[in-house]
Amino acid sequence: MGFGLPGGEGRLTVRKAWIVAGVAVGSALSFVMLLVVGVYVVAGNLINGVGGGTKALAKGAVPAAYSAIVQKWGNLCPALNPALLAAQLYQESGFNPNAKSPAAAEGIAQFIPGTWATHGVDGNGDGVKNVWDPADAIPSAASYDCQLASYVKDVPGNLTENMLASYNAGAYAVIKYGGVPPYKETQNYVKTITTLEESFAAPVSRVDPSKQAAAAIYYAQKKLGTPYLWGGDGTAADNGRFDCSGLTKAAYESVGITLPRVANDQYNAGPHPKRDELLPGDLVFFSTDPTDSRAIHHVGIYVGGGYMIDAPRTGAVIRFDPIDTSEYFGATRVTEDGAKALPTTV
Repeated sequence: MGFGLPGGEGRLTVRKAWIVAGVAVGSALSFVMLLVVGVYVVAGNLINGVGGGTKALAKGAVPAAYSAIVQKWGNLCPALNPALLAAQLYQESGFNPNAKSPAAAEGIAQFIPGTWATHGVDGNGDGVKNVWDPADAIPSAASYDCQLASYVKDVPGNLTENMLASYNAGAYAVIKYGGVPPYKETQNYVKTITTLEESFAAPVSRVDPSKQAAAAIYYAQKKLGTPYLWGGDGTAADNGRFDCSGLTKAAYESVGITLPRVANDQYNAGPHPKRDELLPGDLVFFSTDPTDSRAIHHVGIYVGGGYMIDAPRTGAVIRFDPIDTSEYFGATRVTEDGAKALPTTV
């Protein structure tokens, strides 16, 4: 799914006339730049950024099997919200209920046995506290967060940040330093989770345009006509060829933003604009399961007018394709902080 599986990326329907136009690279470049300039001029006075309001989950950002429970337990206390809880679970395990770390942390919420023994709860009321059951582990993670928040409720500063710092460094350190302690690891943890929170939250206002978007498009458009290669990163060993996520990774790497290698992880690299709020440079994603971002199998770079540049499948070339297909999943407006916040492995 992440590398653009052979056959998976080939499901997008393409109009033959547009394929011909895509091969004519010179005309295509002019077309793209007109779209970029036009859309940004229109958007310039409309964007107010993300912020405020409830933190409902973005469509499909949490696998459907866990979405309702994250939404419910994410509202357990004022310091927590569903998107923040989702960000923690993604950071800890990538929503894998069977995850186990070298440090013996277990389950979707990565509790170590001692912490689970003290803070695990029977979330589903079946009489058993099972760290491997998300119906117990997710409520336990929320309950533990809120308990930490209660410990530091009188500490100056942002309660949510102090709660996250307590999760990483312990409540005593937060109380001692009167807020997030001066530990680099803890400060990075707080920033990482609060940044990831944006990629799991449904935007309540328009999303700010990416400053690097035009340059990322420019990189991708120079690759029009390049043959597809599954697993391709555009290196000399690959003869300059790409698959879908290899192309988007390279395009944003050209402007100093490092994305994960696979498409479903790239989805979490920033907030998610609605379909009618897309701007050139947004990454657009496709999935066979409209309820689960982990099932994403294809990604392209939006250029405006309902089209993207993408590396579609084996036997095809990098080209323009329409985004409005039955498998369109959603979009991400890549941010530097959002990309940096993603875990290296999930």
